[in-house]
Amino acid sequence: MEEEPKQPGLEDCLKLLRGDRDEQRLAGLLLATKFCKGDDKASVTRVYEAVGPRFLHRLLKTGTGTGTAGAEDREAYLRLSITVLAGFCRVPEIASSRDMVSKVPLVLDVMPNISDLSLLEESYEFLLLVAMASEDGVIALHESGAMKVFATQVSTLPDGSQLMEFFMRILQLMLTQLPLDIIFIKYKIELSCMVGIIARQFALLHNALKFDALHLLTTLLSSEHSEALYDVVKSSGDVWATYVRVGVIAVLRNRVASSEKLQALTLAESMLTIFSGSWLLEQNSLPDVPDSLPADRCLLLVLESSRIEVAVLLNYIASLKYGTSTSSSTTAESIFLEQKKLAVSFSLIERIIKLISDLYGAEDNPINESTSTKVIGGLNETIGLVLDFLQDAKDHGEKKGNDLLASVRIIGSYLAESPLACKEKVSDLLEYMLSVEGEDEPSPFYSICFLLPMLCQITIEVPGCKALSTFGGHKSVIACFVKLIDHMVLDNGTIFLACDTIMNLLLHRDDIRAQLHESQFIPLLEALAGWTVENEDPAITTMASSLCSLIFDLTSQDALLSYTNFKFSVFDNLSRLIIRSLDAFTQEGMSVDDKEHDLLQIVAAEYSSWADRYPLIKQAVEGGQPAFNT
Repeated sequence: MEEEPKQPGLEDCLKLLRGDRDEQRLAGLLLATKFCKGDDKASVTRVYEAVGPRFLHRLLKTGTGTGTAGAEDREAYLRLSITVLAGFCRVPEIASSRDMVSKVPLVLDVMPNISDLSLLEESYEFLLLVAMASEDGVIALHESGAMKVFATQVSTLPDGSQLMEFFMRILQLMLTQLPLDIIFIKYKIELSCMVGIIARQFALLHNALKFDALHLLTTLLSSEHSEALYDVVKSSGDVWATYVRVGVIAVLRNRVASSEKLQALTLAESMLTIFSGSWLLEQNSLPDVPDSLPADRCLLLVLESSRIEVAVLLNYIASLKYGTSTSSSTTAESIFLEQKKLAVSFSLIERIIKLISDLYGAEDNPINESTSTKVIGGLNETIGLVLDFLQDAKDHGEKKGNDLLASVRIIGSYLAESPLACKEKVSDLLEYMLSVEGEDEPSPFYSICFLLPMLCQITIEVPGCKALSTFGGHKSVIACFVKLIDHMVLDNGTIFLACDTIMNLLLHRDDIRAQLHESQFIPLLEALAGWTVENEDPAITTMASSLCSLIFDLTSQDALLSYTNFKFSVFDNLSRLIIRSLDAFTQEGMSVDDKEHDLLQIVAAEYSSWADRYPLIKQAVEGGQPAFNT
């Protein structure tokens, strides 16, 4: 019986690789591919040392077309060299070597011409292994134009393939280790090409690669530099946005790690930033997505998941803050991380509040009554939990913190649409909420701004005015208005909300007279004078003059001018403003809207009640010329 021929072993391979002629080395390399595919790192290292970097470099150059070989041999040389390079780089010490890093530009240069998917896969594997082994590998990818190569090839990579996995892992490494501010600006077109393909993987796959796609999309669309991409990806159509929605639904409706659900919520929040709240309700059909889900499925899943996150996070943050801790620094860091998570869920809930408000009463409202009931019920429950969180903070004497400020903000957003919700809790906490400060705020400002829409509504009625003025809350609103004007915050919406709130209080002054004092309004009068001295916007002048008229009724000319900190120039400017408004009110055919007309009526009516107490203004009105030369 004949013996079977002995298979060449590692020593035979090494002997060939150490040969004097290239033919021997090539034969050795062909044999080496068998050893380079295994997990025996020691054998791979011995083969690599036997080959030597110079021969590997010549072989790759020949395969890329810059050597002396004929065209018919180049593909074979290229395949052999890349196969061997990928095999060697499975040893991290080799992959991180300067020799392997130097091969990155050569491999990238030839990749656009590779049509064979197996060879392309080995090329991507080589790049991934080099990038994983050292920061130098990632830098080499960046400097050699990897982003542009990937952008041209990504659409040809098979869905769910190992080739696709290699690409996504390389991209994640680059986005993790390179400066994103530069990457997002320099390669925003290339990255936008990749977003759609990655979104497709996120929607269609049901394995670990799905979560790799989720992490990539979150990095691309939810980092602090992602805004550079928004206009580009938005203009590329809405198919990718539908893929993202399908993927988000799949993650939120299945049992996955809480960290993955948080990533899905973070991604959803970014999609709402790009496309607005309507993204939650759009229902575009995709040929490769068989399930047809109800239009409100994404809305309900995002809301419910956000509500769960809020409940868990508020409880955990409270335990970190008010429980016993062995390390204050560790606790502070933990609180900061949880606050960042909380911000995502709060933002989503706020956007859903706005969406429901915008759709209310619309003829083409895609949300049916049953869904609306679920949404509102869930929101009420969550707002109740947030109010309990603030009550806990109040009980512990805490009023400074970004989590507290964010809690006030979401409450303000909801109460702006439903001012009577959780009425008893809100009433008990109103004074406290107006005192909440952000981490870096020296005094409350944003908390007051967040609550202004609700304050403006509740002060329309006397009970609301009493609820605010009883503890001096109107002084907080006045201080907020003054700060808005003094710091040139050009947010007329917020400014007018403050004005309307103060006006509501003044219109009900007879019912809350005990809480109002002229001195409280001196800063407001000074701010109004500065706001209007060079502003001819009718909306601003009529609002300011009507407020002045109402304030003037609380006091007199002599009393105002007796305040040492109240300048005559302020009184002069405000008086001229009122005279201008009275003139406008008496002019026939003057074009003003209904609100401006109502405000001018307030000026005229109030003037008749206090004119005798302001002789300088009365003289100017009756004489038809200014009387302010004092």
